[in-house]
Amino acid sequence: MFDTHEQHVWMRGELPPAKVRFDEDTRIHHVYGYDDAQKIMLDPATFSSNSQRLMPSKFKFATELTDGNMVRLDPPEHTQLRKIVNRGFTPRMVADLEPRVAALTHELLDEAGDGDRMDLVESLAYPLPVIVIAEMLGVPGSDRVWFKQLMTKHLNSDKDALEDVAAAMEQRVADIKQLRAYLLEHTTDRRRSPRDDMLTALVQAEVDGERLTDAQVVNFANLMLIAGHVTTASMLANTVLALDINPVQAKRILDDRTLLPGALEESLRMYPPFQRIIRATMVDTEVSGHAIPRDRLVSVWIGAANREERIFPNPHEFDPNRDINLHLSWGLGVHFCLGTSVSRLEGRVALNILYDRYPDLRTDPERPPVSQPSPDFTGLQSLPLILR
Repeated sequence: MFDTHEQHVWMRGELPPAKVRFDEDTRIHHVYGYDDAQKIMLDPATFSSNSQRLMPSKFKFATELTDGNMVRLDPPEHTQLRKIVNRGFTPRMVADLEPRVAALTHELLDEAGDGDRMDLVESLAYPLPVIVIAEMLGVPGSDRVWFKQLMTKHLNSDKDALEDVAAAMEQRVADIKQLRAYLLEHTTDRRRSPRDDMLTALVQAEVDGERLTDAQVVNFANLMLIAGHVTTASMLANTVLALDINPVQAKRILDDRTLLPGALEESLRMYPPFQRIIRATMVDTEVSGHAIPRDRLVSVWIGAANREERIFPNPHEFDPNRDINLHLSWGLGVHFCLGTSVSRLEGRVALNILYDRYPDLRTDPERPPVSQPSPDFTGLQSLPLILR
C-alpha cells in the first residue's frame, strides 16, 4: 500500500528479526513486541518521555522550544498541564463540534468543484483537521495554506542517513521557531484581549498558583496544532485508500455505515501515522530479557506492535471488526492521545459525507498516491481520486 522503509518489514507481511534490537551505530534499543510496547508506555518512571536530555547537544531543541510540551513531560508535570487542556475536550464539547465538522466537510467538497476528479489530501483530509483545531485554539483557519507549506517542509526534513541528521534538525528547529513566532502573536493578543477559545484558557490557566509562561502556552498550542492535524489527516486518507484496496470490505462498510468507525480504527492499526515513540531509560532495566542500561534511548515501533499475530490474527488483513481498544496508535497510559474523540468524530462525519456524495469513488490509476517520505510517518502527500 505504502512505500516502506527497510525497517518496516512488518508492513510487507514479514516479522521483525527480533522483538528487541540494539543498534550499535545510533546506540538506540528498538522494541517491536506488543507486550513490550505496552510495558514501556505504561511505565513513565522507568521509560521517561523526556528523551531530549539524552540527545547530543548539537541535536537538542532549546528549552524554549520544549517547555510546556506534554509529549516530552512525565507525571506530575504532565498531569498538571493535561488537566488544563482536558477542559476543551469534554464529551459535550466534542459532540457540539459535529455540526461544524459536517458544515466544513460540505464546504471543502464544494470548493473542490463538481468535476470528476479530486485529490483527497489537498481538498479534504489535510484542511479539515487543521481548520477544526485552529478554530478550537482560536487562530485563523484561513492560514491553513501557509501552515501546510510549513508542515510539509517540516515532515520532509526527517532524513534517514546519519550524515543528514544535523541538517534535518536545523531545519526542524527553524520550522518550529517560525510557527512559535506566529503563535506568540496570538498568545500576546489573548493576554490583552481574552476570547472564548482554548488559547485564552491556556493564557489564563494556573498550575500550582502560577500562570503558564508565554513559552509554555506557545509550545502547548504548537503541539496541539501539529498533533491535531497529522493523525486525522493521515487516518482519513489512509482509510479511503485501504477501502479502495479492499473492495469486499468496502462494500460491507458502505452498505452498513455502523462499520465505518471500525474501518477508521483498522486503518490506524495497520498504518499508524506515527510509526514509533521514543523513551529514555531512568534506571537499568530489561525488556524481553534484553538488558537496557540507564540513560539509553528506546524506540518503540507502534507499527510492529500493531501487527503481532498473537494479538491481531491475520494482522496484514484489513478487518474492521477488530477490537478498537487493542491497537496502540492512539498511545497508551498518561500519553493516550488527548484529541482521540475529536479525531474519531472528524473521520466518521467526513467519510460518511464523502461516500454519500461519491459512492463510486476510486483511486486514479493514472495518478498513483504519493507517500510521505519520512520513515517515521505513514501517510500520504496526495491521493488522487476519480469521483464518478
